[in-house]
Amino acid sequence: MTLDLPVTEAAKKTLPDAQTVTAVKHWSDSLFSFRVTRPASLRFRSGEFVMIGLPGDNGKPILRAYSIASPNWDDELEFYSIKVPDGPLTSRLQHIQPGDEIILRPKPVGTLVLDALLPGKRLWFLATGTGIAPFASLMRDPETYERFEQVVMMHTCRTAEELVYGAELVNNLRHDPLLGELYGEDFAKRLMYYPTTTREPSPFMGRITDNLSSGKVLTDLNLPPISPETDRAMICGSLAFNVDVKAVLEGFGMHEGANSEPREFVVEKAFVGDGV
Repeated sequence: MTLDLPVTEAAKKTLPDAQTVTAVKHWSDSLFSFRVTRPASLRFRSGEFVMIGLPGDNGKPILRAYSIASPNWDDELEFYSIKVPDGPLTSRLQHIQPGDEIILRPKPVGTLVLDALLPGKRLWFLATGTGIAPFASLMRDPETYERFEQVVMMHTCRTAEELVYGAELVNNLRHDPLLGELYGEDFAKRLMYYPTTTREPSPFMGRITDNLSSGKVLTDLNLPPISPETDRAMICGSLAFNVDVKAVLEGFGMHEGANSEPREFVVEKAFVGDGV
């Protein structure tokens, strides 16, 4: 049985690959983010994930794949997580506090990287829930805007409360002095944000698949049609979401790519969902 307790002082002293928690923020009863120290030797591409975790009751670590939400230039690492009451990891991880330690295996991997896409003009980030984490990294990376003229962040959750993390991030980016200096006053037009809910009223409603297929997002944001010649996309959500969105993009004539074979869109298959 996994106890719903923070890391003990005794456990702290024995954690392999230990990193120290520097900040924790609870966005809702079911969502939180936290920052930890970054190993001096860790190099990663924005959008990649690493294995993080805590010791289990039997002494073996409980590890899960977590996308790094901070950009590759950040001195610390940020993660965004759901809270699952009976989850082997998050039932305990949600109680961490600054000064605690977590296990971090510094071997970043993943498909949601710019190198896995062919050159294009417009980049779509398509996420549900905490699937926004790798895009939180990519949206804060200047290289994203060097490669693409425009970025559209589509994020769908059940309630408006679950969108707050992404909304605050985008708002801060639009007023970021560095990005404003690099790309001018029109940076807000270069980073388009389209948050939607599925279970309560909000300015925009509906699932990403429906809003893409119907063209509603294009109408709402006053954007031109999606084309495989100009548009690129990244997908991160549950397995069912990934499959459904992939089918929609293929309907636009786009093809799935990988690090070894860049194409028009990529899918993250190591998303951390409700069972963590």
